[in-house]
Amino acid sequence: MANYNFKYLDEVVIEALTFFNKKKPAKLDLKKLNMPIVVGSGNAYNAGLIIFKDKNALFATESNFVAMLKNYKLLIKNGLIKEAVVISASGEKDSIWEVRAAKKAGLKTILMTCVADSSAAKIADQVIAYHKLAEPYTYNTSTYLGMILSATGENPLAIKNFLNKIKLPRRFKKYSSYSFVLPDEYGAIAPMLDIKRHELFGPKMSLRAFSSGEARHAKFVVRDEKELVISFGKNEFFGSPKSRLEIDLPKTANSGLVMAVSYYLIGFMQRSKPSYFMKNIERYCNDDGYKAYGLIKPFDVIVPGN
Repeated sequence: MANYNFKYLDEVVIEALTFFNKKKPAKLDLKKLNMPIVVGSGNAYNAGLIIFKDKNALFATESNFVAMLKNYKLLIKNGLIKEAVVISASGEKDSIWEVRAAKKAGLKTILMTCVADSSAAKIADQVIAYHKLAEPYTYNTSTYLGMILSATGENPLAIKNFLNKIKLPRRFKKYSSYSFVLPDEYGAIAPMLDIKRHELFGPKMSLRAFSSGEARHAKFVVRDEKELVISFGKNEFFGSPKSRLEIDLPKTANSGLVMAVSYYLIGFMQRSKPSYFMKNIERYCNDDGYKAYGLIKPFDVIVPGN
């Protein structure tokens, strides 16, 4: 393996918050948008759900975007839907054809990205560019965290200080599996954590995430003292009573803090287990990863900052 500067996810979260405390993300003004179609892949889609949670919007992925444009063709023609917001940290891959498809459908295209001169940025009608730090491929922490902070207006330093006060159970490293139970208003963060499970642990470790409403639906029929259930607030029902970590959120909490706390704790899970990600990411970037997209150039193992 090449000498890559791999960092654990908790380190990347702290670095991102330090960075955004010095270089504040631009305030995102959503008032001018009237029921846009918001499209993104993976955690870009989930970031869109968070950013536009209080906005009248439609949401699409790379899998159903073409069908959505077809299904809402009449509303687009009548001017009820005027914009498509494409969210992509890189501004490459699926975002390129998504911008083209939206323009062809008659929509104004707005790209939210961290690469102002990306392929998608060159063809979008409007580009909202964000700053990011260099991170291992797939981490995408500073990218989407910056976008979310631009919408919520949270204080990165306050979030960082909150993280530094979290006390982990003595047996944290001994757990074989972990679960998050999130307040319903932050339910869109749950699939972001599920994606981190796929990226960092694959089939090697169980990491689950649910909103409180989802957790009630028989997610904890089977209890195991080796599963740590992490909740934001009081947890009276989920997981073994001996294996619960309750995190009390401050009154000023919003999506950026909940995402940061969750990623931060996943970083400590990563530390407690073998280096599954570090041992496999180079092969993925240089072999099967980029080829699955039909691309010619391998992915960067460490994605540069800007």
